[in-house]
Amino acid sequence: MNRSLHRTKSIDQLLAESADSERLGLKRTLGPLALIALGIGAVIGSGLFVRTASAIAERAGPSVTIAYVIAGIGCALAGLCYAEFASMIPIAGSAYTYSYVTMGELVAWIIGWDLIIEYAVGAATVAISWSQYFNKMLEYVGLHVPYAWCHSPWESEAGVHGIMNVPAVAILFLLTGLLVRGTRESAFVNNVIVITKLAIVFIVIAVGWGFMNPANHTPYIPAATTFTTAQGVTHPYGGVMGILGAAGVVFFAFIGFDAVSTAAQEAKNPRRDMPIGLLGSLLVCTVLYVLFSHVLSGVATVEDFRSAGKEASVSFAIAKYMTGYGWLAKFVTVAILAGFSSVILVMLMGQSRVFYTMSTDGLVPKIFSELHPRFKTPYKSNILFFLFTALLAAFVPEAIVGEMTSIGTLFAFILVCVGVWIMRVKRPDLPRAFRAPALPLVSTLGILLCGAMIFGLGWTNWLRLAVWLLLGLGVYFAYGRSHSSLAQRGA
Repeated sequence: MNRSLHRTKSIDQLLAESADSERLGLKRTLGPLALIALGIGAVIGSGLFVRTASAIAERAGPSVTIAYVIAGIGCALAGLCYAEFASMIPIAGSAYTYSYVTMGELVAWIIGWDLIIEYAVGAATVAISWSQYFNKMLEYVGLHVPYAWCHSPWESEAGVHGIMNVPAVAILFLLTGLLVRGTRESAFVNNVIVITKLAIVFIVIAVGWGFMNPANHTPYIPAATTFTTAQGVTHPYGGVMGILGAAGVVFFAFIGFDAVSTAAQEAKNPRRDMPIGLLGSLLVCTVLYVLFSHVLSGVATVEDFRSAGKEASVSFAIAKYMTGYGWLAKFVTVAILAGFSSVILVMLMGQSRVFYTMSTDGLVPKIFSELHPRFKTPYKSNILFFLFTALLAAFVPEAIVGEMTSIGTLFAFILVCVGVWIMRVKRPDLPRAFRAPALPLVSTLGILLCGAMIFGLGWTNWLRLAVWLLLGLGVYFAYGRSHSSLAQRGA
């Protein structure tokens, strides 16, 4: 039994399986500046425009800026480990694939199952955020979706309870349809969206700086108290625990930075360029995030973000406090909607591909690796995750699914930090295009800091993660362990 839990796919086997679907030998064309640009484009996204307000309102007040610094450092430590992990395997792939080759089937399953939280639950989170800004856009033309039909049953306002979030389900349905048909974003459109997202951040910082009220930043670190959400969950607010909790919340804004580490095989000089790309992109994004959150928390009050400004928070703050910039609120709303759509599409695609790979490995039923007869896409995987994400987006509040995404990703990063350390000891012979510096210090600090952010997210999120992982282990031992491709071959 123990042997079966640690069985691994050989690198030769992995290369042979991938030879039919892609050409190997990626060209080393990316320099440090290209890697920094890649990281910035992947990181700047929905978390900044939505989770910042949640962290201000429920966790840390204006000290959310400190939370962004902590989250950025945690990402940097884990990212260095992730880069080494990726560079050990000479093909492109995910943490699931890397762990299957290096640490065995059970760890690969846990990471693959955990990635469902990062991608699928993340897509649901962004879809709920999309719904908020979509409703704000409708208000500009005198329309709106009734509160009951754009909120979950757990939410209420002025005595009106939500029923289901219809716009969130609609955008998930439309984008799933695009994925089933195989439609891809063009590089041009994607670049335009990235530039637009960066422009929003710069404009809000530049214009909003003059509208900040010093009273909103006093005290900068609120005294340690508690805050109870509309769902009846009590969080630490202010003080050290409030900042740690906020770091776990805003960690969502950094999801995607690991795209830099997956480019290890395309870097001109991985040993030099990978740390520059990882740390450079995270430094730029962290500085922008700190400035953005400093401005947002200075323009509007904590009470604003707890009440009327908790949805479409950036547009709300601009419209209410930045006199003469109503046009900017409208521009921000439309641009953020486009950016959110792009993020949802990428998350849905990433999750379906991970599940497709797990299916080809036999860990989940083969039905999910069947391709559409016409479009040649894993459409059954797409449909499964549409149903899963739609249920979450329709009936679960944004705060809950957002924190589930953060804790799932933090847990995956801890596993990566542990895995790199283990592989340094067990397989020092494996060639590495990039080696994380000062191991095991870097991996240990990454484990501790990511663990601290998980601790700050509170027992309700620990319980959700534990239940999810136990459910996953049940699926593995009931199905995956005996049906895996390696088991069928007697490995």
